[in-house]
Amino acid sequence: MAFGPNPPPIQVHLCVKGGDAAIAFYEKAFGGSCTYKQMAEDGRRVMHANVEVFGSEVMLHDEFSEHDGDVTAPTSGSRAHLAININLPKPADVDAIVKRAADAGATVTCPPDDMFWGSRYGRVRDPFGHVWAFNAALKPA
Repeated sequence: MAFGPNPPPIQVHLCVKGGDAAIAFYEKAFGGSCTYKQMAEDGRRVMHANVEVFGSEVMLHDEFSEHDGDVTAPTSGSRAHLAININLPKPADVDAIVKRAADAGATVTCPPDDMFWGSRYGRVRDPFGHVWAFNAALKPA
């Protein structure tokens, strides 16, 4: 939902190079759905988009260095500065989403495994340089 009345208290807003391709990737890899998209005047770059994913919403936009120098897309080969953590209902969901993301073009940086903190955990880097971590408790709380 674009600019809904009850936005979550914390919301991810990604800067990418290739906004349309990023939207298509998040739809394919994570089952997302683009609910709003505004193109820039140049007709090539996404000025703002909302993508529903994992029961929440991620905002994204193309890089606009001519207007916003303090927000840039990750560069190829650089390390990410943060990971987007997604808590999933079941441990098997971690394996499924990591595989789905890899099949869509993500790089698996941490294959799913049972971790010392009591969760199944895996991590991928998407083709736009953003890191997504997936976590599910091994035993119900």
